[in-house]
Amino acid sequence: MPNENKPIVRCSVSNCAYWGEQNYCNADLIMIDIDKHADRKYNAEFAGEAFDSEHKDTASSSAATCCHTFKPKSS
Repeated sequence: MPNENKPIVRCSVSNCAYWGEQNYCNADLIMIDIDKHADRKYNAEFAGEAFDSEHKDTASSSAATCCHTFKPKSS
């Protein structure tokens, strides 16, 4: 179950290291950007630290966004 002090974030990417019970995201910080920046190299290995992203953009829908917090689970 997620921490009561954090917002509840659900995710469908089950091979992410931050995947928790009932599809809850366990990351300390979540970085979301618009798809046109999908190739940016944010440091997702340290999701608990601040991301280097001060730019602001707009999205026409949630489908135009992507999560940069993803980190593959260790085997």
